[in-house]
Amino acid sequence: MNIGIASEKTGLPSKTIRYYEDIGLVRPARTDNGYRDYSASDIHRLKFLQRSRSLGFSVDECRQLLSLYQDRARDSADVKAIAEARLVEIDRKIAELNGLRHLLHHLVEHCHGNDRPDCPIIDELAGEGLVQ
Repeated sequence: MNIGIASEKTGLPSKTIRYYEDIGLVRPARTDNGYRDYSASDIHRLKFLQRSRSLGFSVDECRQLLSLYQDRARDSADVKAIAEARLVEIDRKIAELNGLRHLLHHLVEHCHGNDRPDCPIIDELAGEGLVQ
């Protein structure tokens, strides 16, 4: 099947599918005239990649997960280690976002939002605020 059909079946943009090919995550066959010809196996790999990326795995982690998926002698501990590392990173980002939310909430609460020029939000952005 061509890239348009592969895109429809996977929900991935053609550009993303070409990128995955460029970096070696998928290797479709080529027709005599040079067009990509995606097999059912390629579609399965692309869906695997789409689900992996939607869970926040990096391209390199996806490469590792694909390799482990294809290795029937794999240790599930290897898969779990990759997922645990991703979870730690997600928790770190959540903590960072919570900190940002707390700071911004504090600044918004302390800004009078009136016609006067003094504003703790501007002061913070300028590095002159109380919160540093």
